[in-house]
Amino acid sequence: MKEQASYYIELEHHYGAHNYHPIPVVIEKAAGIHVWDTDGNCYFDFLSAYSAVNQGHCHPKIVQAMIDQAQKVTLTSRAFHNNLLGEYEKYICNYFGYDKVLPMNTGVEGGETAIKLARRWGYQVKGIPENNAEVLFVEGNFWGRTMAAISSSNDPSSYAGFGPYMPGFSLIPYNNIDALEQAFKNNPNIAAFMFEPIQGEAGVVVPDAGYLQKVRALCSQYNVLMIADEVQTGLCRTGKLLACDHEQIKPDLLILGKALSGGLLPVSAVLASDEIMLTIQPGEHGSTYGGNPLACAVAIAALEVLKDEKLAENAEKMGEIFRYRMQQLMQKTNLVSTVRGKGLLNAIIIQPFGDNKTAWDVCLKLKEHGLLAKQTHGDIIRFAPPLVINESQMHQACDIIEQTLLNLH
Repeated sequence: MKEQASYYIELEHHYGAHNYHPIPVVIEKAAGIHVWDTDGNCYFDFLSAYSAVNQGHCHPKIVQAMIDQAQKVTLTSRAFHNNLLGEYEKYICNYFGYDKVLPMNTGVEGGETAIKLARRWGYQVKGIPENNAEVLFVEGNFWGRTMAAISSSNDPSSYAGFGPYMPGFSLIPYNNIDALEQAFKNNPNIAAFMFEPIQGEAGVVVPDAGYLQKVRALCSQYNVLMIADEVQTGLCRTGKLLACDHEQIKPDLLILGKALSGGLLPVSAVLASDEIMLTIQPGEHGSTYGGNPLACAVAIAALEVLKDEKLAENAEKMGEIFRYRMQQLMQKTNLVSTVRGKGLLNAIIIQPFGDNKTAWDVCLKLKEHGLLAKQTHGDIIRFAPPLVINESQMHQACDIIEQTLLNLH
């Protein structure tokens, strides 16, 4: 049977671009918090497709909504109206408290959309001279790998060798309010500040308490749009509906994706006020698939599941258990130097061990013991299971992590 897995891995290597380095497991089935490989082995999924399956794999309500709609109409393009787009737009705007939504497909498309809206607002509303609008980002950001996304990155693995880069972007340190205010003071042409409330790909970097409120205050003071990239942190992942809700603040533009479809198909959205959204007119932005009927039906179901099953509350409770267990583990081994996170978006930092082994080697061992996770930035392992995990399952998973690390000594 293992030859079958090797066959699939070799197929990808031979015919696919070499732009990923996956854990060597071939998944063929999934349900809830579990996935199964081609050999029939069952694993705890502690990545959730980078938080795209917050509602659990193949959630029956979301799957049924997809099946029902797929048998009616899946795509009309925006050349015509369809009977679901308006219903979805009303639902999601009321859900998050915004005037308008612009539907797209992927998270990075949401980021691109937010930047276009911010620049247009900067020219039409704020009065920035044409072609002088700046968008401010933070170091360590990650929101995709389009040209705009890598142009705003300071990670050489993302941008090196792909220049020239898009102009009009600048960077400041994350979690540094003084640097933010200084940037606003120095440059009146900043249209927007775009950031993750908790940095995901950077290794689940949680800012100081009060950071989000101070960002909100400074953006309002200097008439700069606050763009919250909640593609990974949103939709109950951190123990609140949005990570911004931890400090009761509302961004001017909200970017959502990933779990907006429960992992069934690419769905993203940008929400904003009329003042911002109506600066773009017909022909100036769009997407063939954005707002398609299938996506609308799936997204409504996915959002309903988040509230009906109280997944924010469960993420908060299960996250506390996970961090407690990992902090207890730190008392038993020096391989873990840091535990951090909110809700069910967490990370541990692994100290080098053995013959220059790293977090990657830990992930390989975790796989052998029935848990799938993925390292980031060399020494960090991110743990983000589906939000439907229960207390018994969480303890079972933590037992696997604990025993795996203790056996590495």
